[in-house]
Amino acid sequence: QVQLVESGGGLVQPGGSLRLSCAASGNIFSINTMAWYRQAPGKQRELVAVITSGGSTNYADSVKGRFTISRGNAENTVYLQMNSLKPEDTAVYYCNANVRLVTTPLWAGYWGQGTQVTVSS
Repeated sequence: QVQLVESGGGLVQPGGSLRLSCAASGNIFSINTMAWYRQAPGKQRELVAVITSGGSTNYADSVKGRFTISRGNAENTVYLQMNSLKPEDTAVYYCNANVRLVTTPLWAGYWGQGTQVTVSS
């Protein structure tokens, strides 16, 4: 009923930049928070950044000052601008959205399929 499609991952050298995009589509009535998570090999999935429908943001300490999360004009899109990338940023990055469907007053979380980010020289 809801699809989240990420794009923008890839291989980048340390110190470089990447911009991830995520677009939500489907039977959507409204989206409040959208977020980016990441999971490195052998580690648990962790929250990277979150943004509310009102534009409030929060970041993991490890990415503060380097990453910026933003919402698109269409409100069903979210971006993650990643600067000054480090090898420890290497992970699969997942988009998450808290969505209310047209057919129900309930809210539920949805995930994208993930996009690989590799930071290596």
